[in-house]
Amino acid sequence: MIKYIALYKKPANPEDFDEKYFGTHMPIADSVPGLVRAEVAKVQRVFLAGFLGDTEPYMIAELYFDSAESMKAAFKTPEWASSGANLTEIGGMELVAMFSAEVIDSGEVA
Repeated sequence: MIKYIALYKKPANPEDFDEKYFGTHMPIADSVPGLVRAEVAKVQRVFLAGFLGDTEPYMIAELYFDSAESMKAAFKTPEWASSGANLTEIGGMELVAMFSAEVIDSGEVA
């Protein structure tokens, strides 16, 4: 399994960003073929804040795919392109760092 991670810094108007992000962006992202699961979390507390410089993290989105190949295929779809266009429209591209990561251990903790 592989995931695509988007780390957002705090927007100037969090309420407005949230309304647009959850109202338009996530429904488009959820429609991307090959997407297994999507999780969005608001950052509550930052440890080792100096590591991030002046950036105040706000939200993390994780999009899971079965494999690197399925993720690459998803990146070529109209739904993915629409998702990116929407993120640009709502100002999210100015706030985000994106990267992918292979899931090594997805075991549940008892």
